[in-house]
Amino acid sequence: MTQSIRSFATHAPTDRLGLFQFDRRTPRADDVAIDILFCGVCHTDIHHSRNDWGRASYPMVPGHEIVGRVTEVGESVTRFKVGSLVGVGCMVDSCKSCVNCGKGWEQYCESGSTFTYNSADRQDASPTYGGYSEAIVVSQDFVLSIPEGLDPAGAAPLLCAGITTFSPLRHWNVGPGSKVAVIGLGGLGHMALKLAKAMGAEVTLFTRSAGKEDDARRLGADHVVHSTDVAQMEAALNQFELIVDTVPYAHDLNVYMPTLVSGGTLVLVGYLGPVEPALLTGPMVLKRRAVAGSLIGGIAETQEMLDFCGVHGITADIEIIPMQDVNEAYDRMLNSDVKYRFVIDMATLKVPA
Repeated sequence: MTQSIRSFATHAPTDRLGLFQFDRRTPRADDVAIDILFCGVCHTDIHHSRNDWGRASYPMVPGHEIVGRVTEVGESVTRFKVGSLVGVGCMVDSCKSCVNCGKGWEQYCESGSTFTYNSADRQDASPTYGGYSEAIVVSQDFVLSIPEGLDPAGAAPLLCAGITTFSPLRHWNVGPGSKVAVIGLGGLGHMALKLAKAMGAEVTLFTRSAGKEDDARRLGADHVVHSTDVAQMEAALNQFELIVDTVPYAHDLNVYMPTLVSGGTLVLVGYLGPVEPALLTGPMVLKRRAVAGSLIGGIAETQEMLDFCGVHGITADIEIIPMQDVNEAYDRMLNSDVKYRFVIDMATLKVPA
C-alpha cells in the first residue's frame, strides 16, 4: 500500500517552501524503501523551485542529496537489505538500453534521465518528489551504498556536489603530478579542492574574494590566485592541465583560458547558460585549449566516488539545519553565506512546522 509522506514543497516560482503531504508508491519488485535521515540543499534546488530553467512542474519537492536507512526491499532486490545505510543522488531511473546507459553514463541517457524530483516516473508518469521528505522509494539500480565510516550528514552532499566534481577529475585523468585549478569556493568548489588533493594533484584555487586563503589551504589548495590581480594571473599563465569551473552564474572565461597548458581543458560544472562575454577563440585555437562541460556522473562512477571518499575520509563541510529553516537557507545561499553546504536533518520534519 502507498505511504503518506510529510515533505516541504513549493507550488509556484515565487512561493516559499512549506509543508506538503503526498503518497509514496508501494515498493515494486526491484524497489528499495528508504527512511531519509539527511538531505543536502543544492543550488539546483533553488533554480528548479524558482523555474529559472523553464522546466518546473508543481507542486515540487526538491532534494537530490539523500542519505537514509533501508526500511523495506522488493522481492527482486539483491543489493541491499533492511538497515543498510544508502544514498540517492540526482537520478532515479533511465532507459538502461541506449549507448550512453550502456557506458554507465545514465546522466546522459539518450531518452532523458528520470530525475529524483521535477520529473515523471517512467512506468506510470507520476511526478517524482525529492528528498525534502520523510521517505523515498527508488529502484535498487539507482541506490548507492554509503561507507559506514562516513558521517551520514556530511556524506549527503557527495551525492551531487561530490560526484559533480569527481567525474571530470576522473575523466581527465587527474592523479599524482597533475596541476589542477578550481574556480570558485562554494559547495562545488570546496569538494573539488578536497577530491583533487586526495587524487595527488597540485591544486590551485582561483577566487575573486579576499580572505579565503586559509580556508582554501585547509581544504586542499596548494596555491590561491586572485583572478582580479593582474600580476598573479600573469604568473599563472600556461600552468594547468585542467580547470574545474564551479561558478553558478555567467562570468568571463577569457581571463582563465591563458592559464591552461597547451591541450588543457576548462570544464564547466556549475553554470547552464550563455557564455558572457563572448569566448575568444584565439587562446583556444593557437594552443589546442578546450572548454567542456560535465553533468554529475553515472551510478557506477558515483559509487566509485563514495568508496574513494570512504577510503580518504572525505565529506562535505556542512551546516545542519531544521527543515523549517530551508527558505532562510535558500536566501543565505544566494548571498554566499554558507560554508559550504546546508544539510537538512529530516528528523525535524516530524516537528510541526
